[in-house]
Formats: sequence, structure tokens, C-alpha cells
Amino acid sequence: MVKICCIGAGYVGGPTMAMIAYKCPDVKVVVVDISTARINAWNSDHLPIFEPGLDEVVKACRDKNLFFSSDVEAHVADAEIIFVSVNTPTKTRGLGAGKAADLTYWESAARMIADVSKSDKIVVEKSTVPVKTAEAIERILTHNSGGINFQILSNPEFLAEGTAIEDLTSPERVLIGGRETPGGKKAIEALKAVYARWVPDDRIITMNLWSAELSKLAANAFLAQRISSMNAISALCEATGANVYEVAYAIGKDSRIGHRFLNASVGFGGSCFQKDILNLVYICECNGLAEVANYWRQVVHINEYQKSRFVNRVVSSMFNTVSGKKIAILGFAFKKDTGDTRETAAIDVCNGLVGDQALLSIYDPRVTEDQIRRDLALNKFDWDHPQHLMPSSPSATLKQVSVVMDAYQAAKGAHGICIMTEWDEFKTLDYQKIFNGMEKPAFVFDGRNVVNVEELRKIGFVVFSIGKPLDPWLKDLMAAA
Repeated sequence: MVKICCIGAGYVGGPTMAMIAYKCPDVKVVVVDISTARINAWNSDHLPIFEPGLDEVVKACRDKNLFFSSDVEAHVADAEIIFVSVNTPTKTRGLGAGKAADLTYWESAARMIADVSKSDKIVVEKSTVPVKTAEAIERILTHNSGGINFQILSNPEFLAEGTAIEDLTSPERVLIGGRETPGGKKAIEALKAVYARWVPDDRIITMNLWSAELSKLAANAFLAQRISSMNAISALCEATGANVYEVAYAIGKDSRIGHRFLNASVGFGGSCFQKDILNLVYICECNGLAEVANYWRQVVHINEYQKSRFVNRVVSSMFNTVSGKKIAILGFAFKKDTGDTRETAAIDVCNGLVGDQALLSIYDPRVTEDQIRRDLALNKFDWDHPQHLMPSSPSATLKQVSVVMDAYQAAKGAHGICIMTEWDEFKTLDYQKIFNGMEKPAFVFDGRNVVNVEELRKIGFVVFSIGKPLDPWLKDLMAAA
């Protein structure tokens, strides 16, 4: 029986290892983590992350060939293939602060692997890491090996939250990068043999280590670039009366471009896009490529601009002040079908409105009140560091924020509604009922383009939708200003 161990039981490690165990019943898979609470959750009926289909996969093989344990060293020592899926947060201080990846957890994991290993190992980078990280890890392992042979592979993940199980079941591609040596090639074949149990051979792509590491950063940068490009166009659409949906449709019909990732919104979020682009910026700067660094930095700048533009639109539309006004925030997760709030656009929008003394009533079907309050109390990039897992202190509790159980409660007595996540339920709400219970004029600011703008305007709402022609009310307001 092949023995696999994954260090890190988070959004990547847990689902990926569950799928390997599910597809390879003769492979023993153990997921380890120093967080006992997280491991206990993986062993319970309430998994620590929400992902459609994940429960069924985990429960089908848990305690058979899939195990979750906090006994990290014992299972690392026993494994033949070790996936490392630990945090690589953005540094908040020191050299490269605000851009560079902090590899503290990776280095610690490498040293631990070297310390406990009694047999040869294949060590697989599963975390998203800067180019040349494998070289640094290789040096640590080699200098502490005690005669043990370690082969380093890069196997970046390409999961989209909300469809992770679908992505794992039928991946578009699996990248495996390794050294172009006999030992490296043998290690690549060993890992390829695991994936080949269910992934077609033509979708398993092998390459050198540095290409695999850079491919992940480049892929996320390109996807984020598409979103920022459409968001930049959305601002122009609003200024000219064009409709960003129609523009995106026309662009997407060009086979060279395609239709995916052309949806304008209040801004992209998630754990990867901003972090990976800033990491890419830092790597470019370190290699003397200032122009390239500035190019990619602009993708993040447009994303920040889109969020601040949305806040400014809310405030300017409501007579240039939201002080003391109740604003309903519908959705807090960074996208639908996940409870993940990392870098969600809702954080910046909420903080912007609170800064103007608005009273917020927040509803999200998958995000807890504790999580929302913790996120609103954290500084930039702190979410990816250990303190993010700690309860927020009483002083961090925002008095201007309430968290409620449904959209109707959030909107009752509100002056405006901001739709921040594209949950399907927001498309089918009884907006007439909501309108009846709101202050007038009643505003809807659709940051995800989920509502039928014309239907809401017939009800009586003043509606702003990203990249759509402005509401006559807003046009008149701008003209008067």
C-alpha cells in the first residue's frame, strides 16, 4: 500500500487528499495538522469547510483509507509521499512586506520532515509558492538529511472554491514539476501513477520544477487580469450608457478570448488572486523587472479602485451621506457556494461604509457572525496569519454592525441594500416585500449583477448595477451636482 501524508488540513489539503483516497482505495492517505480543533472537525459530522460534494467523498473513505490526525511527526515519518499544503501568507513586516510570500511555515515543515525521516521521501509542494522555493527547500532537506534521499516535486492546485470536488474529479490538467535527473524523473512517475488512477494521461503534464511553480502564479495572474479588465470597462460603461453584460458577451464570442471570467463585479476576492499577483510583483522586482512588476501591480490597483468606486457610488447616491443610515449587506463570502471570506470584497466595502458612519445589517447563508466580526476587525493580510484563528476581542466588535439570519431581516427599515455575493437565493427574493419594509427612496446597489434591474425599478427601487446604464435618478443627481 502506498502511504501518503499531507501536512495541512485546509482548503487545499483536505479536499485534495479526500479525492485521492476516494479514487485510490489501496492508497493510505493521512492528513495531519497541528490544529487539534481543525482535525477534530474533519473527523466530525460538520467538516471545517463547506464545499458541495465534499461531505460525501470524505465520509465514503474516512477511517478506511483516509485519516485525519494531529500526530504530525509519526505520520510524516511513515509516509512515502509527503504533500506540503501549509500557509504561505503575505509578509506583513520586514523585507518584501505587503508583497513577498512568508515561507516560515514551509521552512518549518521541511526541517521537521528532515528530522523525523528514516527512509527516502518524495516531498510535494502543494501550497502556492514563489518560483525557486523548491531549491530552498531542497537545500534544507539535503543539509539535514542524515543520508536520506529526498526528491522535491511541484504539484500546484487549480481548484475553484464552490466547484473543488468537480475540479478534482475531472481536472483540466494536473501539473507535476521535478528535477530533470534520474531520481527526479522517477519521483515524477511515482506521483503521476497516483493521479493516473482517474485522470487521463493527456491531462497530466510533466515539466521542470520552476515551470510548475511559475505556472500557478501566472494562471492566477491571468485570471485576475481578465476580471480587472472587465471591471475597468464597467466604469466606462456606466459613464457612457453602455451595458457591460452586452460588451462582455460580444467579447466572449471571440474564440481567442472566450467567455469565462468576463463578469464585471465589485471586485475579485479569495485567498489566491491578490496574494499571488503581489508575490509575482515582488519576484519581478527582485529580478530587476520593474516594468513587468508595474504591469501586474495595476491588476490589483484596479481591483482596489473598483471596491472604492462602489462605496463612493453608494454614498454619493444617498445624498452624499450614509451617516446613521441602515445599509443591508447581502452576502459576505467572496463568492457563492463557499463560506470562505478571505479577501472578500465585502470587507473593504463594509469598512468603507462604516467609516462614513453607516449602520450595517449583514446576512450571509454560510458565514458565521464570529467570522464576519473577526474579518472586519483585522488589518490587511492578517487573515492569513495565526491570529486569524483566534476569537476577536470585545474591543474589535463593531457597534455599527449587526449580523442577522435572513435577507428580509437585514433589509427591514434599511435605506439601501448592497448585494456583495452572488448567492442564488438573492435572485428570487420577494423584492416587493423588501421594498415595502424599507425607508424611501429605497436603493439597491448590485455588486454582482444578480437582480433584474428593470423589474426592481418598476417596484420603485433606485438601482445601481455594476457596468449597467445608470438609473435615471442617479443621472439626474449627477447632473444636479
